[in-house]
Amino acid sequence: MKVIILAGGLGTRLSEETDVKPKPMVEIGGRPILWHIMMHYSFYGHNHFVLALGYKGEVIKKYMMEYNLINANMTVHPTTGQVEYHSGLRSNWTVDLIDTGQWTNTGGRIKRLKHYIGNERFLMTWGDGVSDVNLNELIEFHKSHGKLCTVTAVRPPARFGHMEFEGDMVRSFTEKPQTSEGWINGAFFVCEPEIFDYIQDDMTQWEREPMETMAAEGNLVAYKHDQFWACMDTLRDKRRLEELWTSGQAPWKIWKD
Repeated sequence: MKVIILAGGLGTRLSEETDVKPKPMVEIGGRPILWHIMMHYSFYGHNHFVLALGYKGEVIKKYMMEYNLINANMTVHPTTGQVEYHSGLRSNWTVDLIDTGQWTNTGGRIKRLKHYIGNERFLMTWGDGVSDVNLNELIEFHKSHGKLCTVTAVRPPARFGHMEFEGDMVRSFTEKPQTSEGWINGAFFVCEPEIFDYIQDDMTQWEREPMETMAAEGNLVAYKHDQFWACMDTLRDKRRLEELWTSGQAPWKIWKD
């Protein structure tokens, strides 16, 4: 299945990084978070990506065009211009890089990719979130209910320690990576092509009218994932993900080097 990744937002709450690059190009462990997301999908055999570009999209285009140059060992013959690639990080990806506008909303970006998806079921996520969600199980769940869209529901990361009381006495205190209550939209969607009909124009926000309408019709189903999920929304989030990666404890790294 093709994989849509929305990679065009401004990332204003990460302005320390996003003044010079789009949010999906902010690095974790020396590689863009976009790369981490694509490696996750590729692990499950999904290697055709359709990237919805916007803010500083040229940075992502340049990265993809120079991917082998950046990640592989090589021999260069300056006289002839011939380049021989040797060992190094190589991928069998196909990447469509589509400019969807600087100010287009999330739904509008998705709508603009209809031509590149065609009349096929597809996967979709945002360019700033990582997870260890099992994509095979997610897809099988989607097939089982026959509705138009499956959204992965996740527990939001816990920002503070959780306490339980007996009267005024603290009986337990735990620093949990995820909260134990409430579910939020974790992206990692599986969609049927009919979802494009729910998007009106460039100003449509996917999380509003389209999802709300499908939910009201009974066409939106949640796949509950209660393991790791994190969105890199702030500098604090980036530092947490960096610490996990550096320590070798990154739950989203399910692929082998």
